[in-house]
Amino acid sequence: MANQEVTLMKGNEAIAHACIRCGADGFFGYPITPQSEIIETLALLKPWETSGMVVLQAESEVAAINMVYGGAGAGKRVITTSSSPGVALMQEGISYMAGAEIPGVIVNVQRGGPGLGTIQPSQSDYFQATRGGGNGDYNVIVLAPASVQEMADFVDLAFNLAFKYRNPAMILSDGVIGQMMEKVVLPPVKPRRTEEEIAKECPWATIGRPKSRPVNIMTSLELKPEVMEARNIALQEKYQKIRDTEVRYEMEQMEDADYVIVAFGSAARIAEKSIENAREQGIKVGLFRPITLWPFPEKEIHELAKTKKGILVAEVNAGQMVQDVRLAVNGQTPVEHFGRLGGIVPEPEEIVEALKQLIIYNE
Repeated sequence: MANQEVTLMKGNEAIAHACIRCGADGFFGYPITPQSEIIETLALLKPWETSGMVVLQAESEVAAINMVYGGAGAGKRVITTSSSPGVALMQEGISYMAGAEIPGVIVNVQRGGPGLGTIQPSQSDYFQATRGGGNGDYNVIVLAPASVQEMADFVDLAFNLAFKYRNPAMILSDGVIGQMMEKVVLPPVKPRRTEEEIAKECPWATIGRPKSRPVNIMTSLELKPEVMEARNIALQEKYQKIRDTEVRYEMEQMEDADYVIVAFGSAARIAEKSIENAREQGIKVGLFRPITLWPFPEKEIHELAKTKKGILVAEVNAGQMVQDVRLAVNGQTPVEHFGRLGGIVPEPEEIVEALKQLIIYNE
């Protein structure tokens, strides 16, 4: 951060600032705890007076995601943010976007469920995000920030990935990262693209038909089964390309580790302290943090498991990512889960004790 302007702000505020700075054309959202500071910060910053960015409070989350569908279908960089029950309402629109190959960014600052649940933090939307929460065979690119800095950095990254692959991209955060305050270096300001730039970069966009090309139609509907099958095959080929090229992860203190804690987002922050405590007790533990939850770093975890005595998956849920870890490990070493529910965030000491009880003492 040397020679850069450092600011103290919440994760939610960092998202709002990053939206403006990365050249977003529009924000469509609806207030819900614990992410309401995003739309509130945008309202305070008034980007429509500077960059021309549209900021609109929709009448519901259903309306917001369909506004994203329309804006992104015209090649615009548009984003919506919400929290767990609100993102559940958006699933139909996200599925439509995936089927029509419309890029857009969705931010989920997770809270506890199921149902209305609680306003406290959770990571219980992992399945919803990584399995495609709507209908059909599709995937959403999912990024999991573990700091306020990553909240800021991942906005532009999510837009770039969404437009690169013409696919929805999600930033799956949680109430801890959204509400916590940290030092952050905001991304540099990029101007919004001109209509000419959009026409050149997004030849598929519905921005009016010149004589040089046929009509662009954005739809996920196809009544002929053989055509629909061909479209699905093309989508699966695209998803495989994303799996091959866009996996992101971090490892810490893995060189001499006998055991591994796998965690994402806020749980990974807590796990860093757990590893410090465990090593003080003579237990050699490393951290594996998936940054992309989809595509999931399954090959990397598979290779890692070959030399480790056991893996503990720490999540703020009842056990969701642990299923992907077990599939990746494929029986090479024991894999156990530890998590807290109801909006309770685990303590570092609890994770160390779970490692002992579930893995080390059972060797």
